[in-house]
Amino acid sequence: MKRTLAATVATAAALTATGLAVARNLDSNTNVRAVAGTFAATTASRVDTRTCTTTDGKTLVTTNGTYTGTSTGDADLRGNTTIRARSTINTTDNVGVVSGSLKIDVASGRDTHADFSGVYSAGSLAGLAVGRAHDPSARLVANLSAGFTAAGGFTSGKIGGGTAAGAAVELGPGRCQSVKTVKQRSEARGTVSAVSPTSITVAGLTCTVPPNLQPRVAKLAVNDRAEIHCSLVSGVNTLASVEGKR
Repeated sequence: MKRTLAATVATAAALTATGLAVARNLDSNTNVRAVAGTFAATTASRVDTRTCTTTDGKTLVTTNGTYTGTSTGDADLRGNTTIRARSTINTTDNVGVVSGSLKIDVASGRDTHADFSGVYSAGSLAGLAVGRAHDPSARLVANLSAGFTAAGGFTSGKIGGGTAAGAAVELGPGRCQSVKTVKQRSEARGTVSAVSPTSITVAGLTCTVPPNLQPRVAKLAVNDRAEIHCSLVSGVNTLASVEGKR
C-alpha cells in the first residue's frame, strides 16, 4: 500500500500559503506569535551515501549526513546551526524526501530544537518543522524551505518568513538493487614482446601503464620474462602490478 507525503505538505500549507513560523506557549495563558529566520548549513561531515537501482530503472540515492552553519532572525532562531539529515532522492526524476533534526545554539539559555520532514524537488526542499523554541515553555511549528544537495548541504534556508511552496511525492513498495562495480581482470606470464613508458605486452596481453608503475616498467626490456596483472578501468586495460626478471 502506498504511503503519501501529501498530508505533510498540506499541513505545512495550512499555516499560510507563503510560509509561517509560530511559537506557542504551553501554559494556561496560551499565546501565539510569529517568528522567522534564515539559515545556511553548508559544511558537511560524516556523509554516508548509498546508491541503488529500482526495478523500474530509477537511480535511488540515500544519504545520511551532518551539516553545520548559521541561522539569523528572531532571537529564538539566531545562532550556530547543526542539521542532521537523511535524504532519499530519485535522481532520475529529481524528486525525493529529506528529514532530520535542526538545532540552533541560541546565545544564552536553552537551544532551539526541531524535527523536520519535507519534499525534495529539483534541488529545493519544502516541509514542516516541529520542536521546542529557546523559551523552555514554547513550541515551534514552522514552514521550512531551503536549497539542498547531499554533498553541499542547505542553502538559502527559511524558517517561516515567506518559505517557498512545496511539492508532493508518493513512497511505495519496490525492490531496489545496489549498484555493483564489476572489475574485469586479466593476467599474463611470459616473454615481454613490447614495452614503452605507457604500454607493455606480455604473452600477447597488452596493458596501459599508469604513472605510478612507469618506473618499474622502465626496468624491463623486450625478451625479458615478466608477470603482469591488469584491470579494466574506464574501458582501458590498465596495468595493476608487474613483476619481471631480466
